Amino acid sequence: MLLIRPTTRKQAKIKLALQGCSGSGKTYSALLLAYGMTNDWRKIAVVDSENGSADLYSHLGNYNVVSLGSDYSPENYIEAISLCEQSGMEVIIVDSISHCWDYLLDFHANLQGNSFANWAKVTPCQNAFVQKILRSPSHIICTMRTKQDYVLNEKNGKMIPEKVGLKAMQRDGMDYEFTVVLDIDLKHHVQASKDRTGLFMGRPEFTITPKVGQAILNWCDLNPRQPTVQPQIPQTYGNDTPTATR
Repeated sequence: MLLIRPTTRKQAKIKLALQGCSGSGKTYSALLLAYGMTNDWRKIAVVDSENGSADLYSHLGNYNVVSLGSDYSPENYIEAISLCEQSGMEVIIVDSISHCWDYLLDFHANLQGNSFANWAKVTPCQNAFVQKILRSPSHIICTMRTKQDYVLNEKNGKMIPEKVGLKAMQRDGMDYEFTVVLDIDLKHHVQASKDRTGLFMGRPEFTITPKVGQAILNWCDLNPRQPTVQPQIPQTYGNDTPTATR
């Protein structure tokens, strides 16, 4: 039976994506965001598919790491996220979810039979992975690699590929699943390509510090403090230890 009810805003768990090319600082930035949200490295876990890249920043604090090894199947990602949830992690960084999509593309390519029909065997796996992220009781930060995207345009009777910008290495439309999508460039400058919090859209580019994580947490907790994110002093991507106050 359908019911109509007044709208209500409840405490939320952020589902955020950081997308950028290699070397843009996705892992480091995700850790700064997570620390700003927890103020406790022990409550942060990184699901690592990047060959141990999460350990490169161990000088920041004693956060936790779950290594996926060489198994990038959705089932292995789901198991790793469940382990983090059961261990009481407040923020889970999935670094990166691009490997999961690459795994599914390879799986699809190796299936016998009709290529179009075979997507019926792939889509449920992707959907289960996405739902695990969306329904998690923890805050989730996902990183996504980007690559140059092209379109074919006709010129002088020939179809010519033309660059149209960067595209996340994940299934088309994956950005719709997140509350916030932040694009980060090689200078570590960030702009929002999607924002349902009102913290980022229409604002100048900024660099990520723990204060950005604090602002996100305030929004999740219905806290009116720090309602907007102000431009930050460029963050040094070195051996400094970030500090945050709450």
